[in-house]
Amino acid sequence: MTADDIQRTILGVWRIEQPRLITSLSRMLRDVPLAEDLTQEALIAALEHWPVSGVPEKPGAWLMATAKRRALDHLRRNRMLSRRHGMLAHDLAREQETMPDFDSALDDDIGDELLRLIFTACHPLLSREARAALALRMICGLTTEEIARAFLQTEAAIAQRIVRAKRTLSQSGVGYETPRGAELSERLASVLEIVYLIFNEGYTAATGDQWLRPQLCNEALRLGRVLTAIAPLEPEAHGLTALMELNASRMAARTDANGEPILLMDQNRARWDRLQIRRGQLALARARELGGAGGFYALQAAIVACHAEAGTSDATDWRRIATLYGDLAALVNSPVIELNRAVAIGMAEGPLAALAIVDGLAHEPALKSYHLLPSVRGDLLHRLSRFEEARVAFEAAADLAGNTRERELLQRRAAASARAAQDHGCR
Repeated sequence: MTADDIQRTILGVWRIEQPRLITSLSRMLRDVPLAEDLTQEALIAALEHWPVSGVPEKPGAWLMATAKRRALDHLRRNRMLSRRHGMLAHDLAREQETMPDFDSALDDDIGDELLRLIFTACHPLLSREARAALALRMICGLTTEEIARAFLQTEAAIAQRIVRAKRTLSQSGVGYETPRGAELSERLASVLEIVYLIFNEGYTAATGDQWLRPQLCNEALRLGRVLTAIAPLEPEAHGLTALMELNASRMAARTDANGEPILLMDQNRARWDRLQIRRGQLALARARELGGAGGFYALQAAIVACHAEAGTSDATDWRRIATLYGDLAALVNSPVIELNRAVAIGMAEGPLAALAIVDGLAHEPALKSYHLLPSVRGDLLHRLSRFEEARVAFEAAADLAGNTRERELLQRRAAASARAAQDHGCR
């Protein structure tokens, strides 16, 4: 393996294993920020050792064992004299001694532990934005740059937010536990938001060489189902689960055999998972029964349901989708929602009507680095046969895109617009 191959392998393993490492150490140390710091040390150790020694046969187990040794070293180095810390050090030492190979390092079940970690990150002491950034860092393994892209903010602002969140948790002595009763309800909205962000990162990766991260989608779906069991009368828990089920039903059709993205209008709907669609419809019906039809997640689920219920792209009820986006925009003032509404209007009323909305969003500060703004504009211009303008828009979108597959798709669309401009000029 080349040095680049090893680095990609390390980062790939890291994205998969980071939540397991943090949940395991958090359970042992009862200190989430410290657990996150120690897992980062394990990553640094891998970056130092693997290029020399090669990738271990069980890389995840290697990271786990290294992180646990770091935890033990930390306890010894700081000479924690309390009985509780002494017992923790003893237990960790015994675990190291009884580990004949690395298999036992993978035995920890991150099921409810992962949800507990999210609840901890969503403590009311932290701001809403800090909770989300910290959870994306710990659960998704996103870098500060990637989180900044997700929130359409500067990298410096996100870095400061994460540092402050970790300092607040450390100084407050917040326990690592799942809250109950009123305290659970108080945090639930933030937890739903985190699960939603985890799913979105899996559904369309912000950066990297792959457009999809199915493991994150599956984990978010599992967490959503657990949350509906924990809070069965919370309509938005059912709404979010419906949204994820319906979106996930299209996963198999969203990429070709080479992993290249396939846009919604070009997807083979025979490959959509009808059973998963049915599960999503049932979850959406439950959200509505509980009075949550107008909730943030239920409205989005209703939009995706319009696509799922249409046998062909031409049969899609785009006017209904545009209306639902209008309801969503009335609930949450977001230029991204308005951009999505423009797409629906473009399909229902034509590209010219949508272009006026998109051009009105051009000076929105939050969309300054958002690649989908010029991408949507390029699509509308192409449909209006303004091919040269479409090429410029698609190239601008490609320059802003962080994901390699998406960038290549946009470059191909720019090339197609350039060919169309040339053909049009020849005629």
